[in-house]
Amino acid sequence: MKRQIKNNVSWVGYIDWELETFHGDDYSIMNGSSQNAYLVEEGKTVLIDTIWTPHRFDFVENLKKEIDLKKIDYVIANHGECDHSGALTALMAEIPETPIYCTAQAVKSLEGQYGKRGWNFHVVKTGDELEIGNGKKLVFVEMKMLHWPDSMATYMTGDNILFSNDAFGQHYAVDELFNDKADQCLLYKEAIKYYTNILNPFSNLVAKKIEEIVGMGLPINIIAPSHGAIWRERPMQIVETYAKWAAAYQENQITVAYDTMWEGTTQIAHAIAEEIRRQSPETVVKVFNVAKADKNEVMTEVFKSKAIVVGSPTVSNSILSSVAGWIEFLKQLKFKNKKAAAFGCYGWSGESVKILQEKLKDAGFEVVEENIRAFWKPTEEDMAKIPALVKSLIA
Repeated sequence: MKRQIKNNVSWVGYIDWELETFHGDDYSIMNGSSQNAYLVEEGKTVLIDTIWTPHRFDFVENLKKEIDLKKIDYVIANHGECDHSGALTALMAEIPETPIYCTAQAVKSLEGQYGKRGWNFHVVKTGDELEIGNGKKLVFVEMKMLHWPDSMATYMTGDNILFSNDAFGQHYAVDELFNDKADQCLLYKEAIKYYTNILNPFSNLVAKKIEEIVGMGLPINIIAPSHGAIWRERPMQIVETYAKWAAAYQENQITVAYDTMWEGTTQIAHAIAEEIRRQSPETVVKVFNVAKADKNEVMTEVFKSKAIVVGSPTVSNSILSSVAGWIEFLKQLKFKNKKAAAFGCYGWSGESVKILQEKLKDAGFEVVEENIRAFWKPTEEDMAKIPALVKSLIA
């Protein structure tokens, strides 16, 4: 179970090959994941985080095979979410007096989830230090709202390792543990998906935290997140990438997202995509039926886009529930500096386009005036409006 990261630092986590969803069913897992916990054995023995609740007993039994649990001097809880803290109940039943170092908010979240068990909490804040022997120490850095109020990172001097918790991670099972051993395409794909769907709402805080960490002047040779690959080859590459992603990121891409009842809205969606290709061949176009596509994958494409076009027919004086739910998620992710347009068909009252425009504005998009609103099926006259809509989006 114990696998060396560097010198006296080992990985003691769990690779979750079968995991298919996360945060309930809100986040799709395509390539497995991992819950990374770390064991530091210097003058003092320190456990940094644990793993998810379903695997808690296996975690403790495996840890017993590596060390005498009573030799653990400190437990660091970087984050109270149960995928990181889930084995604490089983672990602390074995070593109930062992100090747990965490933020004040983490005490609240841990006690909120597991009850008040009399654990020996030691509250820390940014800049606090813990001597661990052999001339090394742990330095704590609060990471509030990345992505919970209780989050923090832990930096280990000497070996220059940043245990970054949820920052810089991916839901990606890498049996070889390290970024240089991972499939580079999958690593990037899962990293940007993770950022989009979990951290993008806090991009302004990400940018400030990166500035703060860089400003602390801590040399970083390894970034060890709580999910996915450990960054040992050019570890600052992911920090630099986060800085780009946090700055209202976009590429030369437009995403068309829609649902349909009797294919009229589909026809408009495909015609818009074709017109984008005609007017701007260098622009990447992505088209998704949101009722059929994976929402996290679609949002990742939205994150990369400079504009989106959203369509729904009118149903019961509103829009399709699939599109309504998708737009609610879109709003939660707080995208910035992106344009949007709306389209759809109707047979009776015809409110869908106006509703889409209002919802897209509410989600923070710059909504262009041009739209396509087709009665029953799109006509040549309706299709003739598409070039102006596309021109506004690519301008």
